[in-house]
Amino acid sequence: MTNPTIDPTLGPVLARTGDERAVLDAFLDFHRAVVLRKADGLADAEAVRRLVPSLTTLAGLLKHLALVERNWLPCLFAPQPGDVYLTTEEEARASFTLAPGETVAGLADAYRAACDRSRAIAARFDLDHVVPHPQLGEVSLRWVLIHLIEETARHAGHADILRELTDGETGAL
Repeated sequence: MTNPTIDPTLGPVLARTGDERAVLDAFLDFHRAVVLRKADGLADAEAVRRLVPSLTTLAGLLKHLALVERNWLPCLFAPQPGDVYLTTEEEARASFTLAPGETVAGLADAYRAACDRSRAIAARFDLDHVVPHPQLGEVSLRWVLIHLIEETARHAGHADILRELTDGETGAL
């Protein structure tokens, strides 16, 4: 039997026989990439256009997910002076609001940088490493990675719908 050609952008497929860490990292990176692809090629006016009653826009999703990346791994596992873990729904909703001058390219770059920082921090710890959490008591890196997969995948779905409403493009790839 011959091996079918596997699309290398499908990290979770490539990690299908990997250890737990490889699988978690592959799924998270896959969903991060989907979000970035959904905003790729859009003009700023398209990415900030509100297509649903909430504040959710493609540009807002990039900004929000950058905050999510900064909030969970850097603030909890490697806080720097001035890092403050955000805990309220109001703060999360505010992260969808764009400031004057923010562009899709700039937001995508900020999201990539936040993902890179998260990836580097996570790599320093075992999955069982536990840190204090201001609302939950303690969380393990494993739990945080699974939460980030869930959060990013949920918003990747939102981004897919928004992109379809913008120009008809659908699909993860």
